[in-house]
Amino acid sequence: MILRYSNPKGLSGALAKRLSLAAFSIGALLATSPAGRAGNPFITSIYTADPSAHVWSDGRLYVYPSRDIDPPRGCDLMDRYHVFSTDDMVNWRDEGEILQANQVPWGRPQGGFMWAPDCAFKDGKYYFYFPHPSGANWNNTWKIGVATSTKPAQGFTNVSYIPGVGGSSMIDPAVFMDTDGQAYLYFGGGSKCAQAKLKPNMIDLDGEVQPVTGLADFHEATWVFKRNAVYYLTYADNFRRHNRMRYATSSTPLGPWTYKGVYLDPTDCDTTHGSVVEYKGQWYQFYHNCSISHRGNLRSMCVD
Repeated sequence: MILRYSNPKGLSGALAKRLSLAAFSIGALLATSPAGRAGNPFITSIYTADPSAHVWSDGRLYVYPSRDIDPPRGCDLMDRYHVFSTDDMVNWRDEGEILQANQVPWGRPQGGFMWAPDCAFKDGKYYFYFPHPSGANWNNTWKIGVATSTKPAQGFTNVSYIPGVGGSSMIDPAVFMDTDGQAYLYFGGGSKCAQAKLKPNMIDLDGEVQPVTGLADFHEATWVFKRNAVYYLTYADNFRRHNRMRYATSSTPLGPWTYKGVYLDPTDCDTTHGSVVEYKGQWYQFYHNCSISHRGNLRSMCVD
């Protein structure tokens, strides 16, 4: 897998320079650990994927991934969430399990199918968003669940799901909190990507769900971040069963979005899912591979 920065026109200034200097192969990455950062994969105690990274007010960086259960039977066994954190990008702490499928009363009776999540913070409360089916016909009954806590990595309780959001393949929620305090929801799968404003309660929609247009070959794994008044939307494509990460930019959080290109080539895994975050003056790309298991349903988190 190669980190690709051959088309940096949407990433200007110092960030573009840093990214262009940071391209390297995963083979070299696994052989050496650059100073100031743990080696990849950085979590090896359990299998984790789809990392959503956030920096909260306590100064730590938290990662909210999905979990691949070992031994695997497929994606249906994913039924619980852990959280990991660090304050130096070298030493990672397992904060423990925060939610299981059996704690979601509106969920699929058979459990399982807890895929890529995200987390947001507002007014002293953390909001954990997760996709989960509500019926036995799992692929047509997806909803976006919400659990809340006053702490970033414990005490989460299922609250509800977001009304008016979900359906066939509509997964992978990402919630972006803008600098003015307005929250936005992005989600989607199976070539459909959607976006919407959230009300101050962080659960109800503030207006209609809108389609995200302007993307090329969208598959899943939406993520949105902001830098220097530019909004970046990253996502996974459908490339030859070994997905790549692409991105688009906009001057507003709801677009219109302008497609910019591929920035992360395939890993050794058929899927890809990532997040981008700034921590202590450095920008990081989180993603997953399967370099430990060599199996696409037993994945491990990485960061560059």
